[in-house]
Amino acid sequence: MPGEDDWPVALADHDPDRRVAALDAAGIDRAVVAASVTLGVEALPAEEAAPLIDAYHQGVAELPPRFLAWASVGLADPDPRALDALLDRGFAGACIAADALASPAACAALDGVLGVLERRGAPLFVHPGPSPQTLATPAADGAPPWWPAMTRYVGSMNAAWYAFALAGRPAHPRLRVCFAMLAGLAPLHRERLGARGGRAAADPLTFVDSSSYGPRAVDAVIRELGVDALVHGSDVPVVDGRDLALGEAVRVALRERNPARLLAPQGAEGSA
Repeated sequence: MPGEDDWPVALADHDPDRRVAALDAAGIDRAVVAASVTLGVEALPAEEAAPLIDAYHQGVAELPPRFLAWASVGLADPDPRALDALLDRGFAGACIAADALASPAACAALDGVLGVLERRGAPLFVHPGPSPQTLATPAADGAPPWWPAMTRYVGSMNAAWYAFALAGRPAHPRLRVCFAMLAGLAPLHRERLGARGGRAAADPLTFVDSSSYGPRAVDAVIRELGVDALVHGSDVPVVDGRDLALGEAVRVALRERNPARLLAPQGAEGSA
């Protein structure tokens, strides 16, 4: 994310053939990939973001059929019609930065984009990343490289989780949404929410993925939300995947049953 230290990238790890081999080794039939939202490309001014987003869409469209992809949305000038066209091309849904959904007003500003997803029966994927308003946020002085992942990412995912529940869900009751990294563990704060006067309603169309977390955190969120709310996610190849070792029933739910509900529900109108 802008304002962070440099992070090493081994381009060979992103070779499509190596990624297919990694899927085979992990026992995964298909993967849905997203742009690196933390880079902030989507938050750039529209004229700067557009060619980079177009290049991403062109590149992922050329991947082997084992890969689906999330569409990217330029946040400076969100274009619902452009997203509609991308869904026609076979993109699974849209990936949007958490900072761009981190308040009720922010959710309302993306109403057109969320409306397209809802109408098309395509899901929303919320991932840590900046909005145009937070793109220039500076790094914390003297912080180690892991600092943003433990502070800014977690905070933004928490904010997006509550903002969507408060404003996004009432406006889009049929929209399926998945929050990366267990929504920054936001579901575990239900007791604090209640103590402060809030209320958490059951929501069968909201999911969280398990990326960046292990069995203790995943088990805790399952106890709070139920296993039907979780899907398998990973940061491979940036961060190695891990075996949750929570039993066969959990494995089937996270890797088979729940992803099918998130990505291809029965009876979706115009589903991509």
